[in-house]
Amino acid sequence: MGKPTGFLEEERRGLEYRDPAERIKDWKQTALIVPEQELQSQASRCMDCGIPFCMNPNSGRGGCPLGNIIPDWNDLVYRGKWEDAMARLHSTNNFPEFTGSICPAPCEEACCVAYNSDAVTIKNVELGIVERGWSSNWIKPITPVRRSGRSVAVVGSGPAGLAAAQQLCRAGHSVTVFEKSDRIGGLLRYGIPEFKMEKWVIDRRLEQMKAEGVSFQTGVNVGVDLTAADLRKSFDAILLCMGAEDGRDLPVEGRDLDGIHFAMDFLPQQNKRCHGDTIDADISIDAKGKHVIVLGGGDTGSDCVGTSLRQGAKSVTSIELLERPPEEPPSTTPWPMWRMIYRSSSSHDEGGTREFSLMTKRCVGKRGRVEKIQGVEVRFGPPDASGRPVMEEVPEGDFELPADLVLLAMGFLGPVHEGLLDDLGIEYDPRGHIKATSEEYATSEPGIFAAGDCRRGQSLVVWAISEGREAARQVDTYLMGQSRLPSRNNPGNAPR
Repeated sequence: MGKPTGFLEEERRGLEYRDPAERIKDWKQTALIVPEQELQSQASRCMDCGIPFCMNPNSGRGGCPLGNIIPDWNDLVYRGKWEDAMARLHSTNNFPEFTGSICPAPCEEACCVAYNSDAVTIKNVELGIVERGWSSNWIKPITPVRRSGRSVAVVGSGPAGLAAAQQLCRAGHSVTVFEKSDRIGGLLRYGIPEFKMEKWVIDRRLEQMKAEGVSFQTGVNVGVDLTAADLRKSFDAILLCMGAEDGRDLPVEGRDLDGIHFAMDFLPQQNKRCHGDTIDADISIDAKGKHVIVLGGGDTGSDCVGTSLRQGAKSVTSIELLERPPEEPPSTTPWPMWRMIYRSSSSHDEGGTREFSLMTKRCVGKRGRVEKIQGVEVRFGPPDASGRPVMEEVPEGDFELPADLVLLAMGFLGPVHEGLLDDLGIEYDPRGHIKATSEEYATSEPGIFAAGDCRRGQSLVVWAISEGREAARQVDTYLMGQSRLPSRNNPGNAPR
């Protein structure tokens, strides 16, 4: 804990952001840096709660999936022991700068102070600790005492793949990360906009991993450029962390019109521009001067809103099929669960319009290009026998909106099966994800493991890092018969 009476004496102060009118003119990070003195004051609010639900990954839908030992490092920050706090934080999280920037902080939802007051600003303190670590040169490469002589291929360089690669390398294995894009990072690189997390943050960590011995190969589409047979032949174990890239489509009349794109075709292009790349005119997707419709109200939809506003869209309308969440948490999501309440992201605060309970029924255009969308208002009644609320159209609830650019941000169905996965003979679960348990992470094929979104489905960066770490332990056990890598249940073990 921090100060015994801190939560009674100090008010919560969350992140502060740059002025929306100014920040939409550039691609720099929107959040302001929190002074260390303020972070110490906020850390003092961590109470002597007895049972810290914040660090419990099994507390309903709240709690930290990584099992971060939050009360310990809050106490250390309050006492000014920053280097000790950094060591405690890194004992459970390879990349606190990622989670400190883009995680929605389920830990704060489960904070005991949040039961009847405002939660501790855990996420801000986490980011402050790791940034103090970088600026003080405390974060250095960690190399193993000995090498195992075993090799592991990690397919995919998102947060799950990177976390697993770092853990396996520290366990002494020779690790090669394969990425089909031109740069390492997966969705961290090309899915998260620059204004939410600038990409030098990734590059800084990659330099540490390269110094530790992790090998990276970009521009390699495993299953195409490198066959499944070659992969099996060249490595002692394979860990699949390729994410869930099969986007949910919009099966309506007019879907084939130009100007309708998946969000993950739109967002990476802007990140490439921020890297200095040039996008060919014939494939460029740009919101400048256009009426933009974003279908989907989640994080990806929010990212499309912020990106469109910065590109100079004439208007941006975000449409969600579901009802507008309530301002107060319903009885179905009590503390310490993740509260189903109305939330506004930093992108939503920058402009545009948000609409709820609307279903798109057709896209209309001329000369092969979309010009408007048409749909109807819907409402949800009592659940049916399967437990799902029954949706019905509202009489006279038809609507029409101008649309020069329609971005589909309605989630992801799972990993792409064609190519590597089918060639490996992997079994899938009923949802189409790679079949592997959350205890063993082993697929139906010996020596092949899976972690992250390709296994559990579309989820949070903090879950991806957690799965990467847990899967690494299982791969290490498969190769060596046992593992000293840490796990959520035993974070104290040290790598070889």
